[in-house]
Amino acid sequence: MNKSELIDHIAQQADISKAAASRALEAAIDAITDTLKKGDSVSLVGFGTFVATEREARTGRNPRTGVAIKIDKAKVPKFRPGKALKDALN
Repeated sequence: MNKSELIDHIAQQADISKAAASRALEAAIDAITDTLKKGDSVSLVGFGTFVATEREARTGRNPRTGVAIKIDKAKVPKFRPGKALKDALN
C-alpha cells in the first residue's frame, strides 16, 4: 500500500473526502516527525512506538572500489510494534 492508497482507505473508512483524509494523514506524519526531531517518542497504544535512536559513526566500504569511507553518526527512526498489532498479524 502506498500513500495515495492509504489516503483512499482512510477517506472510505472515515467517510470523509480524500482531501480531508490527505490533510489528516499529513498532520499525523508531521506530528510524529516533529516529536522525533525533539528526541521524544510517539506511542500509539495497540499499534506501536516510534523512537529516534542515534547510530554511531562507523567505517564502511565503497562496494564498487572497496575503499574504506567514514560514515557519520546519524539519528534514525525506529518502530517497535505493539502487542495488539503483533497479535493481529498472527
